[in-house]
Amino acid sequence: MPNCLPFLLGSLLLSAALSAAAAPALPAAPAYGPELQGFDYPYELKHYAFESQGKQLQMGYMDVAPTGATNGRTVVLMHGKNFCGATWEQTIKALGAAGYRVVAPDQVGFCTSSKPEHYQYSFQQLAINTHGLLAQLGIRKAVIVGHSTGGMLATRYALLYPDQATQLVMVNPIGLEDWKALGVPYRTVDQWYQRELKLNADGLRNYEQSTYYVGRWKPEYERWVTMLAGLNQGPGHAVVAWNSALVYDMIFTQPVVYEFKDLAMPTLLLIGDADTTAIGSDAASPEVKAKIGRYKVLGKQAAKLIPQATLVEFAGLGHAPQMEQPAEFHKALLGWLAAH
Repeated sequence: MPNCLPFLLGSLLLSAALSAAAAPALPAAPAYGPELQGFDYPYELKHYAFESQGKQLQMGYMDVAPTGATNGRTVVLMHGKNFCGATWEQTIKALGAAGYRVVAPDQVGFCTSSKPEHYQYSFQQLAINTHGLLAQLGIRKAVIVGHSTGGMLATRYALLYPDQATQLVMVNPIGLEDWKALGVPYRTVDQWYQRELKLNADGLRNYEQSTYYVGRWKPEYERWVTMLAGLNQGPGHAVVAWNSALVYDMIFTQPVVYEFKDLAMPTLLLIGDADTTAIGSDAASPEVKAKIGRYKVLGKQAAKLIPQATLVEFAGLGHAPQMEQPAEFHKALLGWLAAH
């Protein structure tokens, strides 16, 4: 009997090759550069070059002129930890139509901005960097709007520059409580770094759906998952993760809640009351986890601490009401700005 093995192997290899050729190719997951190169921003991306801590750095930013009749006012939008200036896209459009000039920077360590190998992160430093950008743009007074971690930064900016922050708006800011004081265990920068090295699209999506969006998901959120995962898994993987770890340490160790009483300008709190975001909650005991990140309580507590506070709560919404229900959110924001 003739040896049929070579023929059978050849047939199997040919069949596999034909099957592979016939199957549709799955798109490769995008990988963006260490300053988010390759990701398209909704408006022209510009860069502010400056020196800080002995390093030559740059901040990416958008400076968008009003599309409606100008009112002569400028709004500065400060992004959150898992967000970028680009994620303010719908808010920029709404503010521009209402006559506002909008500046949306990416902070050092984030998105389209520098990722230094060594940097002493503080909210004061990021506020000073942002103030330098606004000075270069000739902007002396502005409405300061901060979301999530950007709410902590916006608070610090308003405390450092009370004569230049005409109004303060905080959108589901983190830092409405002191997690360390409430019993959340400390993570070292090295521990944060190891955690951030493992970040991927699936993990991001699951976390954001459960924590940010109260179990809901819309297709338009996927773009922002791809943005962040592509940045973290691109050629700058290690330095992006390291900067993220340094930022987490800043957030955890530099609470602003104790200084809310010192805010001197009209302040608007826009709170999705179903939000459960709390830094380090994944490492907390069940008893501690049960009492942190309760925005239905935190929003009201913060409003009592801030002298000129207005609280607007969005029932059933999560961490990013500007993305979940943009029409409702922008109506509240624009109405308050018009009245102040």
